Amino acid sequence: MLKQFLNLKLSQKLSPQQIQLMKLIQLPTQAFEQRLLEEMNENPALEAGKEDDYEKDEFETEDYDDYDDAEADRIEADDINIDDYLGSDDIPDYKTQVNNYSDDDEERDMPFAAPISFHQDLINQLNTFILEDEDRQIAEFLVGSIDDMGYIRRSIPDIVDDLAFTQGIYTDEKNVDRLLHVIHELEPTGVGARDLQECLLLQLKHKTPTENIAIAIDIIENQFDAFTKKHYEKLIQKYNVSSEQLKKAIHEIEKLNPKPGSSLAGNNRVTENIVPDFAIRIVDGELELTLNGRNAPSLHVSKDYQEMMQTYKDSRDKSTQQKEAVQFIKQKLDSAKWFIDAIRQRQETLFVTMNAIMHYQEEFFLDGDETKLKPMILKDIADLVGLDISTVSRVANSKYVETPYGTKLIKEFFSEAMMNDQGEEVSTLEIKKILKNTIEEEDKHKPLPDDQLAEILKEKGYPIARRTIAKYREQLDIPVARMRKKM
Repeated sequence: MLKQFLNLKLSQKLSPQQIQLMKLIQLPTQAFEQRLLEEMNENPALEAGKEDDYEKDEFETEDYDDYDDAEADRIEADDINIDDYLGSDDIPDYKTQVNNYSDDDEERDMPFAAPISFHQDLINQLNTFILEDEDRQIAEFLVGSIDDMGYIRRSIPDIVDDLAFTQGIYTDEKNVDRLLHVIHELEPTGVGARDLQECLLLQLKHKTPTENIAIAIDIIENQFDAFTKKHYEKLIQKYNVSSEQLKKAIHEIEKLNPKPGSSLAGNNRVTENIVPDFAIRIVDGELELTLNGRNAPSLHVSKDYQEMMQTYKDSRDKSTQQKEAVQFIKQKLDSAKWFIDAIRQRQETLFVTMNAIMHYQEEFFLDGDETKLKPMILKDIADLVGLDISTVSRVANSKYVETPYGTKLIKEFFSEAMMNDQGEEVSTLEIKKILKNTIEEEDKHKPLPDDQLAEILKEKGYPIARRTIAKYREQLDIPVARMRKKM
C-alpha cells in the first residue's frame, strides 16, 4: 500500500554561486581569460581597468532592495531613460568602421594559410584516377573510413553492408577489395591499411628492391609474429643469414612509419601553448612565488550603472516601467560585484594552495632533483591551507608552474609514500625515477626483466615487489624486456 508522509531532514547543498566559484578555480589561465571575456560581454555593468576618483565602498546593492511599491505614484517617468539603460551597450557597426586609405592606395590583404585536411588531400589525389561514377563513390567512402592514423579499421564485409544501407550502393567484396588497392596507391604510402602488418608491407613494396628489402618483406609477410616478439635467433636460422644481415633488414623495417596518417592529420590540429599559472624563482637562496598576472585582472563595477541606481534611489515616484528597468540594472550590478569578489577568492585560493605546495616540496624547487620530491597527497595540502580536498584537486589538476627546471604540471608533484629498507617514507616518484634510470642504463642486447629490476631496486634500498615494478614501468610507458631488446 502506498502512503504519503512528511519527513524532515538536514542536507548541505552548494549554492549556485559556490558552484560557479569552484568552476572558476578549476580553470587554467587561458580558459579563465575566455571566461572573463564572456562575462564582460554578457554584463555591461562589469568594466576592466582600475576605477579612478571613485569610492569603491560607496555602492552597496543591498541598499536598493528596500524600495516600496506604494511610492509608485510619486515619480516622473522621464527621470530614467529606459533606452539609455537597455540599449546603450549595442554600438552600431558603422560607428566603429573607419577607412584610413585614400582611393589611390592599393588594397593589400594579409595572406592566411589555408591547410588542407588529411581526408581532403586523399580525395584530391583520388581525383587524379580515372574511375567510373559508382567506383569513385565507393573509393571516396573508403577514404572517409580512414582514421587519423591512416588505417581502415573495418572489415570489407562491414563496408559492403554500410555502402548498401547508408549510400544505396550495392556492390560485392571483390569490387571493394579492388578499389581498396587504388586507395593503397595514395600518399603517404601505407595509408588505407587494415592493420600494422599490411601497412608495413605496403611501404616496403614501394621501396627500391634490394636484398635487405627482400628479407624485410618476407619477414613481415611470413614471420610477423616472430618479428614482433623479437625472436631474432629464430629469424637468423629461418633465413640462414648472419646477425649483421638480419640487423640491416630489421633496420629497414624500423625506418617505416607505423602511423602514416599522423604526418598529415596532425598538421591540422590546433597546437595549444602552455601558459604557466604560477612562476617560482630562487632569489638569494629563497623561493619566490608569483601568480600569473593574467589571473588577476583589474575589474570594477560600472560607475554609470551605479549612478543609474542612485538616480532611482533618489527619485520619489517609481513607475512600473522604471521598476522593470531598475530590476535589470540591479541584477547586472549584483552579478558584477559577485564576479569581482569570486575572482579575488580565486586568486587567494590559487596562491595559498601553490604556496603550500612550494614549501612542502622546497628541497626539489631549490635543487631540481626529482628524487627529492616528498610523498604528498591532496589531504596534506588541504590540511595546511584549511581547504577541502576537492578544492586542492581543482587547483592542481589543470594548472602549470614555471620553475627554474622547466614548466611542470602541478599534479605531478603529488605522489604516494612507500617505505625504504631504513623505514623511511619515500615518494613513488623517486622510485620511478630510479627505475627509469636503471632501464636506460641496461644492456639493450639483454634487457632486464621485471624480477631482475626488482632485485636491483632492492639492492638500492627499495624493497618492491615484481608486480609493483610492472605497474610503475607501465605508468612510465616503458615496454617489457622482450620489446626493449635491440640487435
